[in-house]
Order: sequence, then C-alpha cells, then structure tokens
Amino acid sequence: MENQGWDKSKVNTVNRYRGRDPFRKGKYDFQTVHTIVDETPILHVSFPASAEDDNPFPTILPMLGCTSSYPDALRDDKSESRIVYLHGSASARMMRLTKSADGADGSAPTSDNNENGKGTPVCIAATQFDGVVLALTPFNHSCNYRSTVLFGHAHIVTDDAERLHAMGLITNNLVPARWENSRVPPTKTELTATGILRVEIESASAKVRAGTTGEDRKDLKDEEMRGRVWNGVVPAYMQWGAPQAAPTNLTKGVPGYLEEWVEKDNKKNERFAYDVAKG
Repeated sequence: MENQGWDKSKVNTVNRYRGRDPFRKGKYDFQTVHTIVDETPILHVSFPASAEDDNPFPTILPMLGCTSSYPDALRDDKSESRIVYLHGSASARMMRLTKSADGADGSAPTSDNNENGKGTPVCIAATQFDGVVLALTPFNHSCNYRSTVLFGHAHIVTDDAERLHAMGLITNNLVPARWENSRVPPTKTELTATGILRVEIESASAKVRAGTTGEDRKDLKDEEMRGRVWNGVVPAYMQWGAPQAAPTNLTKGVPGYLEEWVEKDNKKNERFAYDVAKG
C-alpha cells in the first residue's frame, strides 16, 4: 500500500533538471498529488475546443474542486486512488460540452474529443507557492512550490445523492464545517443551476521544490562576492484575514468553527513555508 501512485508515461513524466537543482523533485504518488489539489483553493481546468465551436484555442477555467473516494464517502485516505469533483454553473460551456459528450442531454455522445463516450478530456492544474529562492546568481534563482497536473475525463454527475455529496465536500474543503453551518439543503432552483463534474484521473504527477538555495561551486569559492550578495529564501504563504460580517448578518460574533479554521490554517501555512525554506 505504501507509495501507491501513477506509472510514469509520456503524458506525466516530470523534467527534473537533473544536476542543476537538487531541491526540485518529480513525484507520482497519490498522497502528494491529492494533498496539493485539496489544499489549493482555485484549480485551473483546461479542455480542448469542441469541433462545433468556431474557436481554435484550448480553454482554461478557474474552478472550485477537491478529491473524493466516493462512493466510499467515509474513507479519507489520500494515499489511494481518488476522483476529482469540479463545481460550476450548469449553463457553463464546459458543462454543456461534457453533458453532450456523456449523452446526458438525451443525445448520443458525438464530440470528436470524446470517442466512445469517455467524457471530456481535461487537464487539472494546482499550485501552492511557498517562497522565493534567491541564489548568488539570478541563473540559480528559483521558488519553493508544490504543483501538480492531473489528466482524465470529466463526466456530468446526475445522481442526486452524489451531487449533494460533492457539493458538501467542495464546500467543506474550502471552509471546514461550512456546509453544516449554512442554510441547507439547496433549493430545487439552486440544484438546477449548479453543475458538478466527476473527473476520473488516468494519469498525474507533481513537481515539488522544498529547500534553500542551490549554488555553483565556483560562486561558493568567491568569498568577496558572497560578502556583498545576500542569498537565501523569502518564505511565502496564504493567510486568511479576520472574518468580516455582511451588512445583512444577524448573528453575534464570529462562529467558533470559523475562528478555529482561520487560526489553525494560518499557523500551518506559515510553519510549512519556513520549514521548507531551511532545506
């Protein structure tokens, strides 16, 4: 069970820049990829143009999403294979394209990009930025980061139970316990207006840099230059601000689950960025 992940292929193999930056690594395990996806608030999802569109360009969209082990909804093991749920407007172009590809609109799957009804081919990208790495020379400057790219086919979720599961999961992945502390379940109008995509992941990989500077041996021998050029890492991390009540809010104070999440997540993000900066 240990180190389960995706096999290397022409699609997902990472260029590791061998020999130039020892702190940069390519990873293919489920745990790394799923964690990056679930800790990234906004995912970027790209898909090819439809043969029916007068548009030669591929499309990329920012979307909310997260991984899931559905239908085993209680299993939260990121080291095993998972799917990705994406949330968007039911009338969005991607939703309509996928619905047609799945035949969920009553038609047969016809898109050139979706042979045999496999769904819409998509690429999902997620990135966490952890710091700027300033070496002695700009050529060796870098960044600490965690990034992943996943390849798979998207399908419209039509089952009511799975749709509600995905909506709650995506909501709580963004802000823990928010679904339970909101006006739920959604109304029929809200459900109709909301589109949920289920992406079956076929391949993925992650590129991660965590560490201090990587310097050339020649530069390290130049003490005069090292005496005037600062090198090191400037950590970077996401910080949530103090919750601001809406003008229509009638509750007193900030709910405990929000205060706890903001405090814990801020501390975790700061600690991680400083830890990886040390190398």
